[in-house]
Amino acid sequence: MAELENAPRRGAKGRLLALSAVACAALGGSIAWGAAGVVSAAGEEQAGMAAAVSASTLADCRNLLVAVAIAPSVGARDGARPVARRDAGASTHASGDTPSATAASALTVGGDAPDASANRHRDCLLRVYRSVPKEWPAPQVDAGVSWQELGRRPVLPAQANAMVALGEQLFFDQRLSRGRDISCASCHAPHLGFSDGRRLALGHDAQVGPRNTPHLLGVALVPQLMWDGRAADLESQALLPIANPLEMAMDLNELQQRLNRETDYPRRFAEVFGDGEVTLQRLGRALAAFERRIEAPRTRFDDFMEGKPTALSDQELRGLHLFRTKARCMNCHSGPAFTQHEFHQIGMSALGRRLQDLGRQAVTHKVEDTGAFRTPSLRGVSRTAPYFHNGLTPTLRGVLENYNAGMPQPPKNAQGLMAIPPSPLIRPIQLNARELQDLEAFLRAL
Repeated sequence: MAELENAPRRGAKGRLLALSAVACAALGGSIAWGAAGVVSAAGEEQAGMAAAVSASTLADCRNLLVAVAIAPSVGARDGARPVARRDAGASTHASGDTPSATAASALTVGGDAPDASANRHRDCLLRVYRSVPKEWPAPQVDAGVSWQELGRRPVLPAQANAMVALGEQLFFDQRLSRGRDISCASCHAPHLGFSDGRRLALGHDAQVGPRNTPHLLGVALVPQLMWDGRAADLESQALLPIANPLEMAMDLNELQQRLNRETDYPRRFAEVFGDGEVTLQRLGRALAAFERRIEAPRTRFDDFMEGKPTALSDQELRGLHLFRTKARCMNCHSGPAFTQHEFHQIGMSALGRRLQDLGRQAVTHKVEDTGAFRTPSLRGVSRTAPYFHNGLTPTLRGVLENYNAGMPQPPKNAQGLMAIPPSPLIRPIQLNARELQDLEAFLRAL
């Protein structure tokens, strides 16, 4: 601790280097944490190391990460700042709090640290993230943003097996479409993340729809469905593409008659509902039951969150840190589902141009919703290309490049003002090439 006591005489950079040395000196081994969320040791050497790593050293290391993350922006315009962690039991937070006292003391650090300090910083980063999640540094989110810490995959609501089986049969049945050639699975293919891999949806008579097909991974947890949120539940949403003239183009009353007279569905419905009448309400219920069981495949990130700290590579852990801090992803993609299920205008709506899409505003008729679209979950994101509501970005790296540059901006009027600017959450991130690679690696692990 003498290093910290002498650090003020060497200036702010000296204090950062001293903090780095103190925080990392006791972290010479690997830390494992179990499913119960407690630090554990594997072998005699790790047991001794674990005893040496006190809560204060982890806190110092965490504060070092916070200090380094925000140091370059000190003196710049106000933006995202790390929010202070609350007690271990708190999972939902509102930003606007101040960093801890230790981190605050290092806010004046500027410039690039020497290689030795950079190595210590990377070492601290890996060891903190391989500790329990409550020891992670606070995320960088904007003032007023409600967020949750990342967590284990959400538990899907239970569904009756017989209802799910019926819904699955209907989901893959082309007889639900007017031409008997399109099923729900035609646009929501399991091997494509329950999307279709196309920029824009393709429907009846090869008609091209106006938007990209949204994936269905974890759809049971989405409170407002479709890109613009116009469907309040899966039961009603399931019927919308069937009746849409650009999609399956089927008259719903005619569909009900077809399924009652020309198929074996009366028998199947009797097994589930007690009688053989095929109704639109029952059709929606069965499809919704199957869709509520759709989730992203299990990944190494799940292993990581369930107690295997080595499940993610060093690069992926660096990406996790960027996701939570400098890249500011937690403003919109937080919590176990990697989304707050909110609607944002991010600059991809072509407002004021030929291909503009009003998005959520067409549903709510509120000016503030103009061009806003639902924030999708990032679980399984590497499987669901192309991206955004219009499918304009074919690769995950392209998505990151867009956000890194601050996204496309709407045209300005004669006074140089945007009629409808993007969300204030959108601004250039300025990650370097390695940081973009690290962030992409983490997203591919989800």
